[in-house]
Amino acid sequence: MALGGKARWLRLAIIAVIVGAVGFAAFWIVTTPAGLIVTLPAHTPNLDYGKTMFNIGGCASCHAVPNLNPDKVDRTRLGGGLALKSPFGTFYVPNISPDPIDGIGKWRDDDFVAALWKGTAANGGAVSPYHLFPAFPYTSYQHMELNDVLDLFGYLKTLPPVQGKVRDHDLAFPFNIRRLVGVWKLFYLTGGPYVPDPSKSAQWNRGAYLVNGPGHCAECHSPRNWLGGIIDSERFAGGRAADGKGWVPNITPVGLQHGDEIWSEKDIASFLNDGMMPSGDFAGGAMSDVIRGTSLLGADDRAAIAAYIVSLPPVQGPARPPKHKEQ
Repeated sequence: MALGGKARWLRLAIIAVIVGAVGFAAFWIVTTPAGLIVTLPAHTPNLDYGKTMFNIGGCASCHAVPNLNPDKVDRTRLGGGLALKSPFGTFYVPNISPDPIDGIGKWRDDDFVAALWKGTAANGGAVSPYHLFPAFPYTSYQHMELNDVLDLFGYLKTLPPVQGKVRDHDLAFPFNIRRLVGVWKLFYLTGGPYVPDPSKSAQWNRGAYLVNGPGHCAECHSPRNWLGGIIDSERFAGGRAADGKGWVPNITPVGLQHGDEIWSEKDIASFLNDGMMPSGDFAGGAMSDVIRGTSLLGADDRAAIAAYIVSLPPVQGPARPPKHKEQ
């Protein structure tokens, strides 16, 4: 009996080891950073259009070297360093200038596409690929068209290189483990380039593309769950700001057609140009940075964004606490 019992426990131990090894192998495979599996076609960047993607993407809002006076920020110096506070800790925005040592000067086209579409960084093959944290909104950038991504990259290469490495993120355990981002991506990085809706107008489709792709509007204007994923049923319905100090408004009709301030399509397009709300007040906080970019878009693109926004279905988002001010 004693020998039989030992044999049984030995078999169980062996099975446990095998199951554990298989489970770890599966975890390792699933969480391996994904690169591109296609060869990119030859492409000559349209630098003017790349600048449009730069402006709607708000690249300077996060990546420009911070200045105590926001009006004096040089939008072309993308040395990073901005601290982004979140429930998971503080992210420090990286250097994406063309500097070959501290920035992305050694990146190839496929590296840049993989970063925007897959949330994977490789640094021109100089290091092993690794997951980018989703504070970088690649869940929206994955909807960008390939040529637009390459045009943006081409434009970034024309900007001045900025020396200086940005400090590491300050994140709580286990959110500081990049490998776990691979599991997160299984749930939240599930799309692809935007597919136009043939039942809608060209203007509506342009607006939908800009809002959901390079503009990544839902990244701020949507509530998130405890894992930091957007709650799809409340998309664009506003919520607590990532830093916990402000409130991002609902931009569905529930928020835009409520109370004393009623937003028309024309009001939205005008707001994206000068930041003035129908009440006569002006955007502040993070939204003022967004306006700096959208004001540089063509009037047609601002009108397209407005046309799409007014078409959103009404969604009742989380209730805003009285103490929170809108961003």
